[in-house]
Amino acid sequence: MAVAAWLVWRKAGLASAPMRLFLLQLLLNVGWSAFFFRWRSPGAAFVEILVLWLAILATSVEFWKVIPPAGFLLLPYLIWVGYAAALNFSIWRLNA
Repeated sequence: MAVAAWLVWRKAGLASAPMRLFLLQLLLNVGWSAFFFRWRSPGAAFVEILVLWLAILATSVEFWKVIPPAGFLLLPYLIWVGYAAALNFSIWRLNA
């Protein structure tokens, strides 16, 4: 994530749309942790992680437009968040 952001930051600048998306997905990542761990609300956390996954996908696409390898570097993160979403959903349903 850091290398991808650095590559895009260097070429497009910190105030660019791809970097704003990157910062948004970072905030959403923190938000998920708050919903899931602090407020112990796996249902709300699941909705939030779906929004996070979409934000990561959008960031990856935008990074790809600037520097293709930067977009590619976010794919493992996207896969990991997809896996975390599946776990989150399972925990939510098993505890409902």
